[in-house]
Amino acid sequence: MDDRPIGVFDSGIGGLTAVKELIRLLPHEDIIYFGDTGRVPYGTRGNETILKYARQDTDFLLSQNVKLVTAACGTASSVLPGSFAEECGVPFTGVIVPAAQAACATTRTGVIGVIGTPATIKNRAYGKAIRNIDPSVTVIGNPCPLFVPLVENGYTEKDNPVIRMVAEEYLAPFAGTGMDTLILGCTHYPLLKGVIREILGDEVTLVDPGAETARYVANLLTGRRLLSSRHTPGTLRFYVSDSTENFSENAGRFLQRNITEAVERIELG
Repeated sequence: MDDRPIGVFDSGIGGLTAVKELIRLLPHEDIIYFGDTGRVPYGTRGNETILKYARQDTDFLLSQNVKLVTAACGTASSVLPGSFAEECGVPFTGVIVPAAQAACATTRTGVIGVIGTPATIKNRAYGKAIRNIDPSVTVIGNPCPLFVPLVENGYTEKDNPVIRMVAEEYLAPFAGTGMDTLILGCTHYPLLKGVIREILGDEVTLVDPGAETARYVANLLTGRRLLSSRHTPGTLRFYVSDSTENFSENAGRFLQRNITEAVERIELG
């Protein structure tokens, strides 16, 4: 048993999709969330910069005495080296492998699509992970650079004409490919499930990397006997690197509840 909190970070608020599922699966766990809102989005930056940011995010969580670190950010997960888990000193996971495993288990046609930030698609991290699991699978990727800023600014409703126009353009390359499974390769994207599902149809399964990663974390903590010994509800602590004013409202959309916890601003680097 281990009563230390779980640490989760993202470039903004998208990683709260993982937090939402963690709360459901592990209601007695304390969770510390850091959103690097002052430097969002990561997906348009170079790999060296993204790696530097991810290390700083992780160092902050480690300073809070967490028992596990989750990079609930597709972009950061796509650039972190394989040695990063050993460097942490505590169990670590990104979102790539959990989502890839779920997609491979789901596909029937053997054609998996991936949408993500430009950096995630350029690094082909999901494709590499999928082929390590099943080399016969065909992977088709397409970058969606506008999705993160739109979600961060509250543009998530499926009947919003701006979202509809952008989503139709980003999803057009998948038409006629035989794709039956699509990885929403950024933890912001699940908030756009409504419009994505309308465009692609119900025959395409959407894989939520945040939810899959939360399930991965729950299994990892259970297997290593690191679950909390408490029987009372866990607590949530929020930290951001920019203004706290709009965070609670935006975070509430991800967690689908009112945010009553305090949000603290910190400086990194």
